Parts: sequence; C-alpha cells; structure tokens
Amino acid sequence: LGVRGGQVLLVHASMRALGPASGSAPAVVAALREVLGPEGTLVVPAGTSGNSDTSALYLRAITGLTAGEVAAYRERMPAFDPATTPSQGMGILAETVRTLPGAVRSAHPQTSFAAIGAHAAELMDGHDPACHLGERSPLARLYDRDAAILLLGVGYDRCTAFHLAEYRYRADPPRRLYRCVVDFGTGRRWWEYEDVVLDATDMAELGADFEISQNIATGQVGEAECRLIPLRKAVDYATLWYAERRTV
Repeated sequence: LGVRGGQVLLVHASMRALGPASGSAPAVVAALREVLGPEGTLVVPAGTSGNSDTSALYLRAITGLTAGEVAAYRERMPAFDPATTPSQGMGILAETVRTLPGAVRSAHPQTSFAAIGAHAAELMDGHDPACHLGERSPLARLYDRDAAILLLGVGYDRCTAFHLAEYRYRADPPRRLYRCVVDFGTGRRWWEYEDVVLDATDMAELGADFEISQNIATGQVGEAECRLIPLRKAVDYATLWYAERRTV
C-alpha cells in the first residue's frame, strides 16, 4: 500500500476483518513496526469514551438501574489514568500498541492516542484535556508531520482525522459541554468542559467523496480491504466539505 520507513502512521484496524491468516495483533503490530523502522512512529487511538455520563457506553451500562444503583455506579467510575486506563472500543491492535514497553499515551481523559517510535513523545505531548481532537491534540501535530492514515479493515467512518476538520471548517463551530472523571493531582472528581461538537454520522459519506477525488492506495491485507491515506489531504478536503455541507 505504500507504508515506508521513517513514516508517521496513524492506524485504525479491525483484527476480525483481517482474519486469522493475518496472525495475532502483536504480529501485525510487529510487522508495521518493522516496515516503519527505527525512525518511524506508529500511532493509534486509545480513547476511553465510557469515561463520561453522556456516552453510548455509559448509557448502556446504566440501562435498567435504579437511581441509587446509578449513583453507586458513578461513584465507582475510576478517574482516567494515562498509564493504566484501558482503551474502550478502539480494538485489540490499538490496545496492543498502548501496552507496549516504551509506548507513550496522550493525556486526554476521553480521546487519548498512544504511540511508539522515534517521535512518539513529541506527538503525544501537550494534549489539552479540554480539546478532544483539535489544534491542541496529537491530530494537529500529525497534520504538521504530514502523517499517513492506514485503515486496516475499517471504513472512513473510523477515520478520526476527519474530526480535526470539525475545528477548522468555520471560525465558530458548534460547541457543547462534556463531562468525565479526572484526577488532576487533587483527587478524583467529575469535571465539565466545553469543546467542539464531534459528529461522525456523515464521515462515511465524506470518505466516499474524498476517495473519488483522490488517488487513494487500496488493497487486501489478509481478508480485509485496506486504504493508505495522506492525513493532511484528508483533513483539508474534509474542512472544505464540512464548510459546504453543514449548517448550524
């Protein structure tokens, strides 16, 4: 597909889609790292969407509970810890990267990333807890680094980089309140902050239009259809696409 040594590579993957012929998640991660080489950097999403009282994961967890049980559940929810909190819904390959010796994770309590390789520390540093996926997140640094996106058996609806365009397509994108459990050094507490509304409902359509307009490298890896995408071009295209398609 064109993955090369020295590259910064953001990977979204489904091991189930790749199939048994591709081996285990550690084998796929090892193969990617071998191709990227010592100067390359492998990046994955490591989000914890359940660390919220508005996420789908949270709402499923409290379905059918009494008010007292919901209160007890909320009291048990642990504060996000970049070093130990497992990712949620990101897939086994992402979790494999997150737990590798030497891996670095960004500090956002809901939308963190993890990376390993030559530029891992600088790419993960400074993820503002009040900025999910905007200019103060690793996505902006991946953009500046001209990173590539590898979709291994997943579609454009999983292309997190499109969310960076939601911060850029207008001067005042819609915003909302978010809540999550944090510990900023003074103990566990619920914390509320305002950030841009993240809406993935039209990302598959956006991706289809983007692919028509670009020469995207596609091919089979194991049993899965896969794509290698230039992140900067994807974000720039999405910024214009959102500006044309979205209204308040």
